[in-house]
Amino acid sequence: MRRNVAAADIGWEKMAEAQGETAKARLLVVDDQPFMRVAIKAILERDSALEVVGEATDGQEAIKRCQLLRPDLILMDVSMPNMNGLEATRKIKAQFPLTCVLILTAHADHKVLMEAVKAGAAGYILKGENPYNTLEAVKAVLSGETPLDQGLAMRLLRHIGEETAAREAARSQSAPAASGRLLAAVPDSLTPRETEVLACLASGKSNRQIATELHLSLSTVKRHLEKILPKLQVSDRTQAAVKAVEMGLLPPPEESSG
Repeated sequence: MRRNVAAADIGWEKMAEAQGETAKARLLVVDDQPFMRVAIKAILERDSALEVVGEATDGQEAIKRCQLLRPDLILMDVSMPNMNGLEATRKIKAQFPLTCVLILTAHADHKVLMEAVKAGAAGYILKGENPYNTLEAVKAVLSGETPLDQGLAMRLLRHIGEETAAREAARSQSAPAASGRLLAAVPDSLTPRETEVLACLASGKSNRQIATELHLSLSTVKRHLEKILPKLQVSDRTQAAVKAVEMGLLPPPEESSG
């Protein structure tokens, strides 16, 4: 009731422009440990462009708070009672696909990170890291970048691509090619240039690298991404790359040899 249109639906920066003011990104912190919630809130609110609008102590409460507050980004602990962070992320992303989720975890367990990305997370933040890194990860996601290490991102996408290919092969050997069949499921068709930008994104390139490769300005790349994300019904570039691989829009990226 507080907002006619959720910032997550159109992007918090564009929301600010539409209102003629500098809007703050609305954040929800989810962790069962009170001292962690206090610490994370203190870190995030060092930046005047960020506002912690709510807290939750477990996954079930996180879903309820998300429904009420419609945050732009959620920092979600993995290990919590009642409902863990991965299950809560799946349920929240099913209801609010344009809401970003960053997973909070004590260890960079690749299996957990894989499940987090498959659940819809944009990336992860290691507990106990330099507070500056936490703040930078949040700002990166909100500005259209990714907090994931490029090598890790490529391994995750390759694994997701292999799983998708295996499911398609098992489903039917005689079915039409996955790319041709699934392209029709895209809500709005991507333009050729948007497909090029998406291909670069899925290969792990930053906005600046995409701009250089396609001979575009950085602002033009950002405008393309602003159009690509809602067309794919995703909240961030990590999930755009995942969606592209899963839908057969792009082949799974090759791991770099270096």
